[in-house]
Amino acid sequence: MDSQFDQIRAYYHHMVPAIDAAAWADLQGRLTTQLLPKGGVLLRNGDICRYVTFINKGLLRYYYLSEGREVCTGFLAENSYVSEYASFLTQQPATANIDALEDCEVLHLSLADMQWMYRHHPVMETFGRRMAEQLFIEVSNQNSRLLTLSPEERYDWLIDQRPSLLQRVPQYMIASLLGITPEHLSRIRKRKK
Repeated sequence: MDSQFDQIRAYYHHMVPAIDAAAWADLQGRLTTQLLPKGGVLLRNGDICRYVTFINKGLLRYYYLSEGREVCTGFLAENSYVSEYASFLTQQPATANIDALEDCEVLHLSLADMQWMYRHHPVMETFGRRMAEQLFIEVSNQNSRLLTLSPEERYDWLIDQRPSLLQRVPQYMIASLLGITPEHLSRIRKRKK
């Protein structure tokens, strides 16, 4: 087995254990690899998102520009998918930006290849549905946290659920994800010591 595809293969088998060797071989043959250096751009606002992207290695940031400032909505690390999915499905310009916070190795699947997989391997439609459900749940939970939790509670959630981000991401980006200023984050961190 090609080690470049080990993580994504395990990911698919976890999501849809019924995936067979033929479906996997067809999928693997349609994936393209990209090495994205730290600071590299995966997607810019206004571009069309051409791929759903699996992260083999590294860390990506998902953000928007609002009145000239960056508003971070997520960090995606190894063993996860990233895409500006509305742009990907409609092939209309993206509103989000995605860039690399670390050197990354990613695997891309185009819309045409995804649709081909759906037509030729129905089990892949199950995978697609589960991915869409997972994405909906993640976005819904993120929105709920921003609307119902205090900044300190959001910080506590981050420490509990994604502690490695605190070492991998600059504090001003963490503050943006939490919906607070870097100064407010600094005050919260001092109270936690």
